[in-house]
Amino acid sequence: VEVAILKDNVLLTIDTSGSGLNRRGYRLAQGEAPIKETLAASLIRLANWKGDTPLIDPFCGSGTIAIEACLIAQNIAPGFNREFVSEQWNIMPANIYDDYRDEADKMADYDKEIEVYASDIDPEMVEIAKRNAEEVGLSDIIKFSVKDVNTLTIDTEEPVALIGNPPYGERIGDREEVEEMYRYIGKLMKQHPFLSTYILTSNKEFEYLVDRKATKRRKLFNGYIECTYYQYWGKKTERKTIEN
Repeated sequence: VEVAILKDNVLLTIDTSGSGLNRRGYRLAQGEAPIKETLAASLIRLANWKGDTPLIDPFCGSGTIAIEACLIAQNIAPGFNREFVSEQWNIMPANIYDDYRDEADKMADYDKEIEVYASDIDPEMVEIAKRNAEEVGLSDIIKFSVKDVNTLTIDTEEPVALIGNPPYGERIGDREEVEEMYRYIGKLMKQHPFLSTYILTSNKEFEYLVDRKATKRRKLFNGYIECTYYQYWGKKTERKTIEN
């Protein structure tokens, strides 16, 4: 219970959730600076990705972007497998949460075929991402691999979406490595005109490093860090399955 007083107004609020609503309940482990589930979902929404093209996250970390993408594509309700503190309250109608979960379950399209590829240079993070995906029932859908983004290849001339939250290079020792990574992303975009690329970063030199102006930019905050979401739209054509 929280009480807020402003002049003659008193606001009484009761926490019905417990942990924040941004926590979906599937993240068993995470890295040092994980992206929030809500922000990851926003990146997918802003990219207008609905599962009609393959999606690649080459900086997957604990797998949040890939997992949120699958949830959105299959219309699985966020927080579907988490619990809320108010479920234990006697004043709540019996089975109300079970009823809502059943309703959400019926709306989900679990049979929708989607292609999601997630990779990271850190083998430990890939294992964490696999466990998180397994917790939410997506381990058979997301194709995980240990891979340096600078070795990423895209073996198709069909539309593909690359959505990622790469290192920002804010620490001096990381700048050269991060700049090399960004230049490689620019190289991929030049090689593959059907590649749509969506990158969240605080690095102000991103457009210069990839050697291309973004189709669209949007300011977002990753925690307390002001970032830009750079959106590059690729050409459109029919979808075909790709090999990872």
